[in-house]
Amino acid sequence: MNVRPAFIGLILVVLAACTSGGLNRSTDGVFAPGVASGNGVDGLLVGHRLMGAGEFELALKAYNRAASQQGLNVDTMSAIGSANLNLGRLGQAERWLRRAVEEDPSFPPAWNNLGVVLMEKGEIGEASEVFRRAFAADSGNSDEIRDNLRLALAKLENPSNTDDQENQNFNLIRRGAGDFVLMSDL
Repeated sequence: MNVRPAFIGLILVVLAACTSGGLNRSTDGVFAPGVASGNGVDGLLVGHRLMGAGEFELALKAYNRAASQQGLNVDTMSAIGSANLNLGRLGQAERWLRRAVEEDPSFPPAWNNLGVVLMEKGEIGEASEVFRRAFAADSGNSDEIRDNLRLALAKLENPSNTDDQENQNFNLIRRGAGDFVLMSDL
């Protein structure tokens, strides 16, 4: 049994109890509105915070916990796929993200993150099309998706271009505030 997630959960509860609002769901406590539910802390939010902290394995466990509580929906499938991508498990990431876009074809983060997986696999043509779908689903509102599409199209037009490889970073995005940057070898 891994005690690390339990220890992290215990720390969160202790920190929440030390705030002026205690363990309630007020906006001045550790938990943002809607984070705590009747069954405890929202696994998706915990996973997002762990992803932001670079704790991808723990984030995957939190996302799996969220899926067991909420069921497999576009949010949980996309999150599980994104965590697998950050862990370098491209095949698993692709399967989860494809399931997510089948579940909800209008969900830009899943399309975008699937495009990142395809770029990592070297499938530039399909990745470009997937980024186009993400861009369309988002109505062009996301700078991250626009940048990913631009990089994929540039790579598609000139696949041998190795200039500025270190500047070709693809952005993972998630529902809500925040994004993750995946440092690409492309």
